This record gives sequence, structure tokens and C-alpha cells, in this order.
Amino acid sequence: MGSRPESQGPPEIYYDHKEARKYTSSSRNVSIQTKLSERALELLRLPDDGVPRLLVDIGCGSGFSGETLTEGGHHWVGLDISQPMLDVALEREVEGDLLLGDMGQYIFEFYARFIPQGLPIRSGVFDGAISVSAVQWLCNADKSSHEPKLRLKAFFGSLYRCLARGASAVFQVYPENIPQRELILSSAMHAGFSGGMVVDYPHSKRLSLPAMFLQNELGKLVRGIKVSNVKLRFTSLVKLIFFYSAKMRKEYLFLTCGPPSISTTIPLGKGNDEECCLDNDNGEVEDGMVFVSDRHRPRKRGKVNQEGTWREWVLNKKEKMREKGNIVPPDTKYTGRKRKAWF
Repeated sequence: MGSRPESQGPPEIYYDHKEARKYTSSSRNVSIQTKLSERALELLRLPDDGVPRLLVDIGCGSGFSGETLTEGGHHWVGLDISQPMLDVALEREVEGDLLLGDMGQYIFEFYARFIPQGLPIRSGVFDGAISVSAVQWLCNADKSSHEPKLRLKAFFGSLYRCLARGASAVFQVYPENIPQRELILSSAMHAGFSGGMVVDYPHSKRLSLPAMFLQNELGKLVRGIKVSNVKLRFTSLVKLIFFYSAKMRKEYLFLTCGPPSISTTIPLGKGNDEECCLDNDNGEVEDGMVFVSDRHRPRKRGKVNQEGTWREWVLNKKEKMREKGNIVPPDTKYTGRKRKAWF
């Protein structure tokens, strides 16, 4: 069994009453969640005009990220699948409204017709969306009826529907591997979003510059060398170890509701040198750490044969049928267009 929470069980089972209170009472979790939500709100780039916006916090948990939105002067609605986490949020008396639901829910009915449900919210009501450490849960098949690709399709489709035109969404994610990252990004693009990944500190390591200092100081304590205020210094060292042992590399999925434009450029990640931020011909960064994937669908081209395009062939065929005296439907702008396989 892996160390990632996603690999230990469904979120509604993993975050039971005991785990929810344990998670909320951890000062380290509070600090990390607060920093991630502050960064997500910064990447959201809401207008600084003093007008509060209505935002949705997906996977709100016990309300840490929602408190950041409240401090920013915004109203918010939180959605989570874990009832115990929402109970803790109610006990903490958070300011936002809370909803219990599955963000990737979908059903099959009427001869296996896919019906996405996702977010149970009416269309075009939110000015933005954030999420911290939640979207990657959709990549796991916790039940026999779960299909990660369909769950992501239901989630991003419903999110696109409930966001206002031009609104942005920022999701902090922990993809397990590159295929999982590509699956999340491609699902968002297929739903109609434009955007890409923003990576902070792409070249960071677990122990950076203070590693030698930590090793020397811990060595002194272990060898029994007399140091002043040993208890205080040991506590400080433990905090530094926890801080520098955590990966500083964080990935954010930045999305814009609608086609890409000049006003919806993707922000740069922190800790990126100028040399590693140069885009190549494919729109990706050369070192592969930060990449942009706008929604550019290739135009469909008509079938070309020796006599011309497919439309010209159809028009020529209909004209010959008319010369023979047959009843032929009139020519319209839809003549020669191929229908989709489904309606």
C-alpha cells in the first residue's frame, strides 16, 4: 500500500472522523494548506477593485482554503465528498456555504448514454474556482463503476458550465506520474478550457542549502557536545527538517473558461530561471518542467479527391440527379457536411 492518501482508499472512507480531526489539528497541515491556497488565489488574478467575488472551493475539506478566500474579501461555496471533514468545518464556523457531493459523479442510462453530473450548481454563477490537493483523486478507480477518464470529463464539463465567461480556475494537484498529469490536462482542454500547468520551483530538491547545517547541528546533539539551550535548538532543528524535507516543487493547473486570448496568458511559476522558461515550437518549456497547452483544435478539412472537395462532389452529383428528373433536396450551407456518429 502506497504512502499517498489516494492509494489508501476512497476519500469519503479515508477521511473518517478520526482522520478528519487529526488532519485539522496538525499545525503543519494548516501551514501548508494556507500557503497553497494563498498561491492559488494569487494565480487566480482577480481584479483588485474592492468588489467581492463568488468563488467555489472544490475539495474544501475542513475549510482552510476557504478561510484564505474569506480573508481576501470574497464569498465562497465549498464542495467536499467527506461528511466528517464538512462536520469539522461547521464546528470551526467557516464563513462559506458547504455542499456534500462527488465532483466526478456521472451515470449511465438510456442504452449506456453518458450523463455527467459533477458539480450540482446552476450555470454561470461563479467568478472563479480553486482547489488544493483534490483533483488527483479523480484519477483513481475506487469502485467498479469508476472510470477516471469519465470522472474527469464529468468534473471539468460541469465546472465549465458553472463558471462565468472568462473566469479562471486554479487547481493545486499532486499527479502521481506524467500520464496522470497529461490525462488531467487533456480532460480540461476537451471540456473547453484553455490554459496549462504552472510549476513553482521546478528544480527543487528535498534538502537544499541548509542540509549541511542541519547535519552538523544534529551531529553535535547526538555526540553530546554541549550547546546552549539544547531543547530550544533541537525544536528549531526539527521544524527546519520538516520545512526543508517537504518538496518545494508545486504544480498548479491554470484554466480559463473560453478560448485563449492575450488577456488570459498563463502566469509564470516561482523559481524559474529565464533560460528554463523559453518555449519551444510545441508550446512546451525546454526542460519539461512548465508547459503550456492551449486549446487549439485543428480545422476539419473536407475530403479532397481528383474532382475537388467533398462538397463539390456532392453538389455535382445532385445536379446530375436533377438532370435525370429525380427529386433532389435544395442546396444549403449544410450540403456536403458529414454528421456526427451521435446526436
